[in-house]
Amino acid sequence: MLNGFKEFISRGNAIDLAVGVIIGGAFAPIIAAVTAVILGIIGGLFGQPNFDMVGSFYVNEAQILPGAIITAIFNFLIVAAALYYFIVVPMNRLAASRKKEDVEPAAPADDVRILTEIRDLLATR
Repeated sequence: MLNGFKEFISRGNAIDLAVGVIIGGAFAPIIAAVTAVILGIIGGLFGQPNFDMVGSFYVNEAQILPGAIITAIFNFLIVAAALYYFIVVPMNRLAASRKKEDVEPAAPADDVRILTEIRDLLATR
């Protein structure tokens, strides 16, 4: 049983997942701050974005708030947009620029250059 646990932990997937969760936790304050700014702008322009009371009704004395689902979806979309535009897009651009730098072919080694010259000379004969 201990060997199985060691095998599970030593796989890359478990370690990658753990690192992802830790990095996600580290990004949480950044995303919360960006979301607060976006919600502040939306609140300043259109009023506080709260849809909790939309479609509310009572069953006996319990108030049912289906609009709370709309508020949760709206907040999720704002967080997802903030994450995408402020984290994913810049990281993709950085990765693309690094990839372009790596594409440049290096000069061939001397032995490859000499063999290429020999091949070209033999082809001209």
